[in-house]
Amino acid sequence: MAVSTTPLGRRAFLRSASAAATLTAAAAAAPLTGAQAATVPHSSPRSLPRTVRLPDGIRPEGITSGPGDRYYVGSLADGRIVTGDLSRGTSRVLLPGATGRALRGLWFDRRSGLVWAAGNVGTEAHVWAVRAWSGNVAHDVVVPDAVFLNDLVVTRRAVWVTDSRNDRLTRIDLDSDGHPSSDDPEFVDLGGDWPAFDGTNINANGIRQLPDGSLLLNNSRAGGLWQVHPRTGEATEIPVSGGPGIIGGDGLELHGRTLYNVRGSGPDQVAVLRLGRDDGHWHARWVTALTHEELDVPTTATLAGGWLWTVNARFGTVPDPLTAEYWITRLPAHG
Repeated sequence: MAVSTTPLGRRAFLRSASAAATLTAAAAAAPLTGAQAATVPHSSPRSLPRTVRLPDGIRPEGITSGPGDRYYVGSLADGRIVTGDLSRGTSRVLLPGATGRALRGLWFDRRSGLVWAAGNVGTEAHVWAVRAWSGNVAHDVVVPDAVFLNDLVVTRRAVWVTDSRNDRLTRIDLDSDGHPSSDDPEFVDLGGDWPAFDGTNINANGIRQLPDGSLLLNNSRAGGLWQVHPRTGEATEIPVSGGPGIIGGDGLELHGRTLYNVRGSGPDQVAVLRLGRDDGHWHARWVTALTHEELDVPTTATLAGGWLWTVNARFGTVPDPLTAEYWITRLPAHG
C-alpha cells in the first residue's frame, strides 16, 4: 500500500466520496485467502469516528485505553500525554510536555488508575506512572544503563519494559495495588534463541504477557515472535504458520489468544494472528492483515469498545514532524 500524506480533512472528503464504490467493490470481491490482506471497509455499524484527531506536531508513539472508550497517547516531541474519548473523538492534555522528554510505550492499569509510560529525558531513561484522572506523576523510576526503553506491559506483580538497543528487560516490582514495591528496577538479560542486537537497528520492541505467565516479544529488526521466560530471560521463537510471515513489528496487542502485531507484515498493516499451545509450546497462525487508507506508519494499538484503535506516527512521510497532522485510526477487532 502506498503511503499517503493527504491532509486529514482531504482524506475525510475522499473517503466519503468513494464509500459507495468501495463497498460495491468489496461485495463483488472473492473471499480473502489466508495469504491476503483484508482491507478494512469504509462503513461502521456504529456511529463512531473513523479517525480521532490528535494535536498537530505531537509525534505520537504509544497508545493505551481504559476505562471504557477513554484513551491516552504519548508524545515523542515533548513527552506530553493527551487523553480523550474515542467514541466522541475528543482530546485534551493530561500530562503537560517538558523539554527533552520523549514517551514511547504506554499502559493503563485499572487497579491503580495509573498510566505507565516508558521513555527518556535527554539520555536518561525513565519509567513514569501518571495518575489517569489528574495527570500528576505518582512515580518516576530512573533506569540505569538503559539505552532505548520502548514498550511495556503491566502484569499482576510487575512492570516489564523492552530496551530496543540493549538485550535485556527491565522489571519494576509492584504491590497488590499496582504501585512500585521498590525504588530499584531489576533486569533480566535476553538469551536462548533471541537475536542479539546488531549495534544499529531497533531490536526488541512490543511486549505482552502470555496466558501462562511467560512474556511475548517481537523483534523489529529480525522479525518473528518470541516467548521469554520471565525469570531466566531464555527466549524461544514462536513458529508462525501461514501468511507472508512476521517480518518486523512495533506494538503488540493481545486479547485472549488473538494477537495484533502492528507493522508485523507491512508498513501500513496490522498483522492478526491466532495463538495456540501444544505440549507447553506456543505457536501462532497468521489470520489476516488489517489495512486502511488512514494508516500512515502506525506504531501501537489498543482495544476499546470492540474496536482496534491504532496511532499513526507518520515516520518519514511528512516534511516537518513538529507541525504535521496526526490521528488515531479505528480498525475492526477479530474474535
